[in-house]
Amino acid sequence: MGAEEDFQRVGAELADLGVRISRMMGSPALKDRAGKVFASLQRDGAMVFRLVRDTPEHEAALRLDGASLFDPSGRGREMRDWVVVPHSSAEKWTDLAEAALSRPR
Repeated sequence: MGAEEDFQRVGAELADLGVRISRMMGSPALKDRAGKVFASLQRDGAMVFRLVRDTPEHEAALRLDGASLFDPSGRGREMRDWVVVPHSSAEKWTDLAEAALSRPR
């Protein structure tokens, strides 16, 4: 299964929680009931999650092979609450999306 299909699967699995698939800056994104983005699919097939730094979920996500803090500009300006998780860990995406959805904004 490709990254887009895995992203769609995550959205479908969380639909009962009020999650909807949308777009943010041209990328597919998951939004909560209030319309806030908490996860997004990146062009390289990775998914980025708002997990809030210093939480167990954030730390666990960063331990996944190839995961890193999100740097949308590519200039060393990391968004420390957001973690990029490569498609190679797609089996973790639903759990991470649930954790991101449940975190206070």
